[in-house]
Amino acid sequence: VRLVESGGGLVQPGGSLRLSCAASGFTLEGYALGWFRQVPGKEREGIACFSSDDGSTFYTDSVKGRFTLSRDNAKNTLILQMNSLKPEDKAVYYCAADRFWSQRCTVAANWDYWGQGTQVTVSS
Repeated sequence: VRLVESGGGLVQPGGSLRLSCAASGFTLEGYALGWFRQVPGKEREGIACFSSDDGSTFYTDSVKGRFTLSRDNAKNTLILQMNSLKPEDKAVYYCAADRFWSQRCTVAANWDYWGQGTQVTVSS
């Protein structure tokens, strides 16, 4: 099982980035999926979760309306479209997957599989 993120980088405030998370060794369909981010000295924060139980997607208030989680089944890839980026969105972003959905999906300990992370910097 392997998850590999890409798409991070430097963007100006108000700009957009599209993160990808390519899965290998398993198929994303049927898995709970999530995006997290982490800044130095703080815990890894769950920001978007997809429920494998009912197909719903949850977003934290900090990203709701700006970020969109989606899945490209043909490419077996998880995507995070980030729009209207703010300086406070600067972090290392991680994708996550788990065979089982947890109601506490923003808690990092509830996820089994992780990508290596990709840096997102929002600055003028």
